Amino acid sequence: MLKHLRSATTLIVLLAGLAGLSLVLYAWRLPPFDSSVETTENAYVRGYVTIVSPQLSGYVAEVPVKDYEEVKAGQLLVRIDDRIYAQKLAQAKATLAAQQAALANSFQEELSAKAGIEASEAQLDSAQAVLVTAKASWDRIRPLADKGVATRSDADQSRAAFEQAVAAVNQARANLEVSRQSLAATLGARAGLEASVSGAEAAVELAQIDLDNTRIAAPRDGRLGEIGARVGQYVAAGTNLLAIVPGDVWVVANFKETQLDGMKIGQAVTISVDALNRQVLQGHIERFSPAAGSEFSIIRPDNATGNFTKVSQRLGVRIAVDPGQPLADLLAPGLSVVVKVDKSVEPRAALASAS
Repeated sequence: MLKHLRSATTLIVLLAGLAGLSLVLYAWRLPPFDSSVETTENAYVRGYVTIVSPQLSGYVAEVPVKDYEEVKAGQLLVRIDDRIYAQKLAQAKATLAAQQAALANSFQEELSAKAGIEASEAQLDSAQAVLVTAKASWDRIRPLADKGVATRSDADQSRAAFEQAVAAVNQARANLEVSRQSLAATLGARAGLEASVSGAEAAVELAQIDLDNTRIAAPRDGRLGEIGARVGQYVAAGTNLLAIVPGDVWVVANFKETQLDGMKIGQAVTISVDALNRQVLQGHIERFSPAAGSEFSIIRPDNATGNFTKVSQRLGVRIAVDPGQPLADLLAPGLSVVVKVDKSVEPRAALASAS
């Protein structure tokens, strides 16, 4: 009887040992349990999560959307009180109008200066004509006065008229130069006025941009997260108001480096989604990460110090979800999935070439 019990105990121990060995071989995918299918639970759905923030400060005046709502590109999400920014725009437009008026007045001053030059030129011509007459009269009387034929009074009058004509010509030339300098000053100041107009136009554009930025719209189609903005809340530039999540999603699976041999872009992938009662979706390998995850860590490990223990690193593999699957619309960024890749299956040529 004792012999039979020992035989049964020995058999149980042997079976337990074989079961344990088989479990270890299976867990490490060693013969005879080696397989071309690689599996990882270190995989998550990813997507573009855009944080929406204001570009200026102010009080929130309106929040017409709710948590988790579907929105379209351009739809109003949050409106900031715009009264101050509207008045700043009006002020900038008034400054622009004043600068434009000053520039327009410059053109009018140019016309006036040119007219002044023409008048000065006419005055100079008139003075020169008078000078010619006075000189001719003086040239006739002077010899007669020297001979005593003409009276001294006539000679003095003729000489005075000649000298007055010379002075009038000099004055007319000076007036002409003043008119020319006035035109040059007007043209020289115009560059500054044009720069002032350009600056005022830029100020109007900036004020208009600020006013437009009081209306925060959806950058693209998607679904909202929790709304952090509240009516009456004072927000500063860069404050996180809400997040919008577009419908584009993919999977990032972090495989051990020992699992990567044989994986290729375009290979088919099965994706088991925990949130969908482990229902399976189809996808394909799209890209491989250029470095292991430890290389992107803020605090990178330094293996050059202390005792060393080799740790298998993981590499991110981006997996695209194949289109045309109704369940794909239920995927949300952050969900856990289980990914399986059969390395024995050749990648689809179209997908491999496209990548």
